[in-house]
Amino acid sequence: MLIVETIARIRREHFIKGKTIKEIARDLKVSRNTVRKVLRSGETSFEYERQVQPRPKLGRWAVELDGLLAANAAKPAREQLTLIRIFEELRSRGYDGGYDAVRRYARRWSKERGQSTAAAYVPLSFAPGEAYQFDWSHEVVLLSGTTVMVKAAHVRLCHSRMLFVRAYPRETQEMVFDAHDRAFALFKGTCTRGIYDNMKTAVETIFVGKGRLYNRRFLQMCSHYLVDPVACTPASGWEKGQVENQVGLVRERFFTPRLRFKNLDELNAWLLDKCIAYAKVHRHPELVDQTIWEVFEAERPKLVPYAGRFDGFHAVTASVSKTCLVRFDNNKYSVAASAVGRPVEVQAYADRIVIRQDGRIVAEHPRSFGRGDTVYDPWHYVPVLARKPGALRNGAPFKDWVLPAAIERIRRKLASTDDGNRQMVDILNAVLTDGLPAVEAACAEALSHSVHSADVVLNILARQREPAPPANIMTPAALTLRHAPIADCARYDNLRRTI
Repeated sequence: MLIVETIARIRREHFIKGKTIKEIARDLKVSRNTVRKVLRSGETSFEYERQVQPRPKLGRWAVELDGLLAANAAKPAREQLTLIRIFEELRSRGYDGGYDAVRRYARRWSKERGQSTAAAYVPLSFAPGEAYQFDWSHEVVLLSGTTVMVKAAHVRLCHSRMLFVRAYPRETQEMVFDAHDRAFALFKGTCTRGIYDNMKTAVETIFVGKGRLYNRRFLQMCSHYLVDPVACTPASGWEKGQVENQVGLVRERFFTPRLRFKNLDELNAWLLDKCIAYAKVHRHPELVDQTIWEVFEAERPKLVPYAGRFDGFHAVTASVSKTCLVRFDNNKYSVAASAVGRPVEVQAYADRIVIRQDGRIVAEHPRSFGRGDTVYDPWHYVPVLARKPGALRNGAPFKDWVLPAAIERIRRKLASTDDGNRQMVDILNAVLTDGLPAVEAACAEALSHSVHSADVVLNILARQREPAPPANIMTPAALTLRHAPIADCARYDNLRRTI
């Protein structure tokens, strides 16, 4: 930064002594561009004022610090903590930055608080298809007689006020992806801008102002739906006030009294119907001569067309145990026996788990949200049974295994024979090559002949694999027999007489 003395000397050297820019730059050891800037601007001092103050250490802790400062300010003066105590509290929560960053932020926070005299807001207006707002809430419901805390995802179109609510067991990123897809599928489109708070599944770092470092997968989702994400200022809920009001409305009108359902699927089906019914009978707050649904129908042509489902999963790398199990989210899932010994990628969706190895799917299961659950697919262990057929009787994956009717009858009949396990393993291994329908048909055919031997079932399968007989060859008319041959030895006597 140039000091005042240097600027003054540059001006004197040029305007009084008549020196050139080159001469001044050489004498004062500054760049020619600097000399030009001073001479052209006519300013006598230059002050650098940073427009954006990055807070790499404070970052996401700004929200926590806002809460601590607000809670401290609400206390009586005698009970208020010093700033160093607030800094120590922030450090105990995981903040690893310095005290100066906290001190500067607190000074600016106090200054802004002192300037605000009363809570005043500017009414917002949104054009059709311009923006939507997203938020989470926590609700208590009864599922199968058990009290459960569910996470409700809220989406609201800012113009029409059309609402969408769906319940999830978690607030993880894959749930965010699923909620967006289901909401946009209902709307049959999306808006050009999405308004969010600074949730960790979307925002990784908060800078001064509107500067944000968004999560990579979240940006991929926004790119898929052609949405420009906008994060609110920390502790400024009014910037997405519509969805904040929706949270209270839904809690009062939908979740009170406490809902009772068998599972989340039934609850979500009911919530979807409830959202549509509410929109059809309630007036729009601004266009009072129309219902929310009518305004929404008029807004639909202005929405960005629905781009189809986003492949929204959260991926982590995992190892495969010798028992063909992969651990994810405190639960275990089986994989194909061929995947043992090499790492896999677990792709977690909102409702299922897909496990890949080298781009190939080695397992797919419904997702479990319990703790300590083990989800088996018995077919993953069939190749192992070829070496250990005795495991078929007591193996954990094969307990309560429901097989097709014909195969299950064969299994029960073979259970009483000496080598029944080995024969049943041979039949099960045939499924891996011939497919389940073919093996089931072969078992049914064997049972129809009152036979349940594995050799017979495999023989039927081998017969089915034989190529079909060739099609009849078309014979030209010139080569077609006019008289069918007759087996008559007396004809040879006629030949002898001719000779």
